[in-house]
Amino acid sequence: MAEKKAEEFQTAATRVSLVSMITNVILTLLKLAAGLLAHSGAMISDAVHSASDIFSGLIVLLGVKISTKEPDEQHPYGHERYECVAALLLSGILAVVGGAIGIGAVKDIISGKTAEIPGLLALIAAVVSIAVKESLFWYTRGYAKKYRSTALHAEAWHQRSDALSSIGALIGIAGARMGVPVMEPIASLIIALFILRVAIRIFKEAIDQMVDHSCNEEAEEAFRTTALEQPGVMGVELLRTRMFGNRVYVDLEIAADPNLTLAAAHEIAEDVHDAIEKTFPEVKHIMVHVNPAKKHD
Repeated sequence: MAEKKAEEFQTAATRVSLVSMITNVILTLLKLAAGLLAHSGAMISDAVHSASDIFSGLIVLLGVKISTKEPDEQHPYGHERYECVAALLLSGILAVVGGAIGIGAVKDIISGKTAEIPGLLALIAAVVSIAVKESLFWYTRGYAKKYRSTALHAEAWHQRSDALSSIGALIGIAGARMGVPVMEPIASLIIALFILRVAIRIFKEAIDQMVDHSCNEEAEEAFRTTALEQPGVMGVELLRTRMFGNRVYVDLEIAADPNLTLAAAHEIAEDVHDAIEKTFPEVKHIMVHVNPAKKHD
């Protein structure tokens, strides 16, 4: 069952990455041509951002392929954290691209350099980019939520950052066409800040999943409730969770009747184990320990 789900996830992630890369190749060429022909520095900056999305698609594809490999002797707990590595690489690419665009924009603002008034083609390209990239964000995010994928989630926000940067480009180009040429480099600077913000967000989320960060309170409460619903469980004395890439490990200590036989206590633990793994597909493994319920005077 787990193997089938991993194969299904890999197929979906491959589809998403290919759609993303093909779309970004087309958008990069469109933006670059529009930027050069319409003399728009902001649109050229936006084209560079879209070009980085092509490489991010390749990284996601590779990260997902490795993360879905079966456990082996060297990696007995699986390879899920390679998704986090892919997300970290994405954040690094975004940080470099954002930094380069920002530095160039600041230099242009300080020097007072003025470029030619951008043409109408740059405006059209910005509007098209916003519509396409926002659609791609929702498309990718849907699969990221379905499979709880860190890499696809990072890729979705990469697409959203491109849509936001195109909005910045649109404002800058419109301002320059209205006689305020400094709006172009200001727009490029805004684009850079958007990119850096997304890079920091992706980096933080990936790090959280690599350092055994616990699940959110809602998820832990759901695990606790499911355990308490099982026959023979008199209480939950300890619940610990940790993220392992996009999967969850759970350590659980439950209380049961101290007069039960070892076999009966084991059966209760098995029921809790099976119920949680069946109800929550994101749980990769749960360890259930049974304690004798304390007697109250």
